[in-house]
Amino acid sequence: MTALAIFAVFVLLMLSGTPIGVVMLLAGSLGIGMAQLGWLAVPNNFYASIAKYPLLALPMFILVGVIFDRSGVATRLVKFATALIGRGPGMLPVVAISVAMVFGGISGSGPATAAAVGSVVLVAMARAGYNPGFSATVVGAAASLDILIPPSIAFIVYSVMVPGASVPALFAAGMVPGLLAGLALMLPAIWLSRRHGFGVSERNLPRPSFWLSLREASWGLAAPVLILGGMRAGWFTPTEAAVVAVFYGLFVGMVIYRTIRWRDILSILVEAAETSGIILAIMGMASVFAYVVSTLGVIDPIARAITNSGLGSYGTLAVLVVLLLFIGMVLDGVSIFLIFIPLLLPLMRAFQWDPVWFGVLLTFMVAIGQFTPPMAVNLMVSSKLAGISIEQTTRWAFWFVAAMLLMVALMVMLPGIVLWLPHALGY
Repeated sequence: MTALAIFAVFVLLMLSGTPIGVVMLLAGSLGIGMAQLGWLAVPNNFYASIAKYPLLALPMFILVGVIFDRSGVATRLVKFATALIGRGPGMLPVVAISVAMVFGGISGSGPATAAAVGSVVLVAMARAGYNPGFSATVVGAAASLDILIPPSIAFIVYSVMVPGASVPALFAAGMVPGLLAGLALMLPAIWLSRRHGFGVSERNLPRPSFWLSLREASWGLAAPVLILGGMRAGWFTPTEAAVVAVFYGLFVGMVIYRTIRWRDILSILVEAAETSGIILAIMGMASVFAYVVSTLGVIDPIARAITNSGLGSYGTLAVLVVLLLFIGMVLDGVSIFLIFIPLLLPLMRAFQWDPVWFGVLLTFMVAIGQFTPPMAVNLMVSSKLAGISIEQTTRWAFWFVAAMLLMVALMVMLPGIVLWLPHALGY
């Protein structure tokens, strides 16, 4: 009876448009009251869920993303990528995807990358004759790679919620799938550009000087090396790496590029604090819901039913992939993690899925949801920058979603793609 009441309230509040964090807090509180678990469980779980050392890295990496967005690094990376890749039909989309992959090694936030890269690339693509809907889709899809390529905010949240999945192991596990996903997105981008004649006039535009653009972009290119290389060398933990990246970004923006001034610091801190506060508040409220679901054993019968259904490991994964694809259309990544990880943990244990591999697979599905209409957060950003409605991206998004789903199938069939690097590094 209690379980039915919890999920009934959850569904009704969701359908009414109540913010997801409030939905989980109210549904969880209802369960605590009905099961007489004690009202102190609400503040205790809220506090315990966010008072964790690994989560210190979350606001720091968000701050890193804001700093590098303001510093003008994206502009210089686009110029260097253009010099490296060249010009011609389909080359500007490849530049956008390549720059998003590098930017992913700095910020770990999809919407931040969509804003930083889109503000530079979308103007150039419009000038070269690319369809605005296609351009916005390319930027939105490219920005989704940021939660796969470390440092990733999604991986940090997942590591806090799942025992046995450390941040360094997840960072290493996301590297190869993230790079392969970038290559997978480039294929439809090039094919569609040449099929529809996009960017033909781009071939006549001058190509930037390779060495000059490399020199200007070198400070941005060094950031992922500093963050990831420093962690691998043992110089600092992921949390300490985030702090180092903040000061490095400020040095680049204020001293090297001189695009950030002292008066900009306050607005940068406020923007990062607002984003971080929203995520941490949702995490705290979701912990109340997760506590009730776990304590009352609500999911155990469902997990046993799925395990005994005869679907098997691959069948269950196929169902989850389809389910997460549709859920990703209407919910953001953090909300998906906070709602579904407590529900999926029993299945993960029942089928003995590796927690690191499963975390990357789940994150991959969240990444696809970030550019799958109608409620894709990355597409919302890129569409706004392109000056179009999100509906104009629908016809193009299908091809990029299909490319990413092929990568999901590859990861399911060959788990070594995900687990090879963390095992090689000893995580």
